[in-house]
Amino acid sequence: MQQVIYRRFGHPTAVLEVVETAPADLVEGQARIKVLRAPINPSDIAQIAGQYGVLPQMPAIAGNEGIGRVVEVNGDGIAVGQLVLLPEQGTWVSETVGNIDQLVPLPEGDLDQLAMLAVNPATAYLLLTQFVELQAGDWVILSAANSAVGRYLLPLAQARGLKLVYIVRRESAVAALQAAGADVVLVDGPDLAERVLAATGAPMKLAIDAVAGVTFGRLAQTLEPAGTLVLYGGMSDQPASIDVGSLIFNDVRVRGFWLVHWFSQASQAAQMQVYGELTQAVAQGQLHAPIDRHFSLDEIAEAVAYNLAGERDGKVLLAPNGL
Repeated sequence: MQQVIYRRFGHPTAVLEVVETAPADLVEGQARIKVLRAPINPSDIAQIAGQYGVLPQMPAIAGNEGIGRVVEVNGDGIAVGQLVLLPEQGTWVSETVGNIDQLVPLPEGDLDQLAMLAVNPATAYLLLTQFVELQAGDWVILSAANSAVGRYLLPLAQARGLKLVYIVRRESAVAALQAAGADVVLVDGPDLAERVLAATGAPMKLAIDAVAGVTFGRLAQTLEPAGTLVLYGGMSDQPASIDVGSLIFNDVRVRGFWLVHWFSQASQAAQMQVYGELTQAVAQGQLHAPIDRHFSLDEIAEAVAYNLAGERDGKVLLAPNGL
């Protein structure tokens, strides 16, 4: 079997390598899973670089999300042939072994979309539901709107009757989001708050930021009094900057979100409820993120370089056993 590993933290193109290793033996209660798809997420890149909230011991297997098919079992509770979400750590492999009682079965469907279920759809769902009680007609603003999370937020918000202001960092990203149905799409800039008010005529109830830097403070300026600003990423690699007036005079509430924390705190019932809804929505085609390219594990250096280049129109996925 193949594994993408790293022996030290650093730039992915410099530290990732593909190795061959013998398949692991199954013990009672485990299943062997053939890996079908594994996305390359920003959190994967940050973890490889040593810049993530949870860092593995070296050497480590890369990847934290994906989908596979059970090919062998040693115990009861899952059948050979069942599609499952992969165990969270070490998914950039051709096969893996997981505990049967921790595997999440999935219905048959679009492998690319189901492979991305665990991280970005759940993040989008929770960002909309965990911080503010939103009602139909409320306005929500978010940065990095052409990201996978941003794409998932759109149908989730539309289903709730919410209105969205999508903020992007380049003009070339505007048209696709307008075509997808976003209410307002604007390019980030110093006068963002004024342009948001002119386009909507309303203050924002919730702001969601994945960029940090000066964008963080610009989003704060769009909020209603006591509005909430949630930070879940730092794509600018800059500290989150906010003006004093937003905090003192407008009483902006600042929160952080990390899916790992949610997993550690949410009950199993809560997790099953969230993923049950999302699985059904993905299987029915209601949630969909564009796919740019697939790569094999042998092409991992090219895959991560392409992913980091920025001019993509969708997610980059690994297909360890071919398409």
